[in-house]
Amino acid sequence: MADWLAALDRRAQLRAKAGLTRRLHPRPADDRMTDLAGNDYLGLATHPEVTAAATAALSAYGLGATGSRLVRGSTDAHRALEEDLARWLGTDGALVFSSGYLANLGALRALVQPRTLLVSDAHNHASLIDGCRLSGAETVVTPHADVDAVAAALAAAPGRPAVVVTESVFSVDGDLAPLARLHAVARRHGALLLVDDAHALVLTGQIGRTWVWERVEI
Repeated sequence: MADWLAALDRRAQLRAKAGLTRRLHPRPADDRMTDLAGNDYLGLATHPEVTAAATAALSAYGLGATGSRLVRGSTDAHRALEEDLARWLGTDGALVFSSGYLANLGALRALVQPRTLLVSDAHNHASLIDGCRLSGAETVVTPHADVDAVAAALAAAPGRPAVVVTESVFSVDGDLAPLARLHAVARRHGALLLVDDAHALVLTGQIGRTWVWERVEI
């Protein structure tokens, strides 16, 4: 036990020496700072209509879901939200997770089966990287936005179930994925294309719901 704790302490020292130690910086409720690092792109977190709806939901349903979705945690509010989202996006259905991080973990794990190959862009979000790792599937990381590298990775694994994993708008650089070309390559090799649209939804395309397909040459 002592050796193990000493090893952990040594790792902490090495992180500190390398300047990799990170600290939390709690913000007050009345924080007046302009936030350029958060995810509240449209300022909806404090929008009066949003906070009023949250207050009404809190009064009606209480605090928290009180259980998993499969047990007692699925409410008619969840169903209404998922139906509205599916209708707005033009999809057959929608499934709401408590965070985008968990959505990526859940989606990747659900798509993986024995022998599945995941082909992941080098600039993918940490949630996609963790999802690939936790899925237990073999993962090939390809250079950023390199469609030829994706095609080569798929060609090297003929007959295997495969999923091409990418963002639409990359969180690190803000550039757009070559989605049309990736889709064509995935279809050609019988692979699925999983797109994390978190940074494009509502922000790009007509009414923000067409992703970036129309922004890429087909």
